[in-house]
Amino acid sequence: MPKPKIDKNRCKGCGLCIVFCPKDVIEWDKKLNKKGILSAVYKGKGCVGCGFCAIMCPDACIEIYK
Repeated sequence: MPKPKIDKNRCKGCGLCIVFCPKDVIEWDKKLNKKGILSAVYKGKGCVGCGFCAIMCPDACIEIYK
C-alpha cells in the first residue's frame, strides 16, 4: 500500500499537496513544525501512490513509498 512521507520540518505550508491530492489523504497538521508553520500530514490511509503531492511540492519534502 503506497504511503506519502512528508518531512514536516522542511514543509513551508504552501498547501499545494493538499489541493492537488485526488484522494484527499493529506491535511494540515495540528501542531506547528520547527519553523512555526502548520505543515501537511498524511491522514493515514487511502493513498493510491499517484505522486501528485510529491510533484507539486516546491520544496521536494514529500516522497511516496510503496
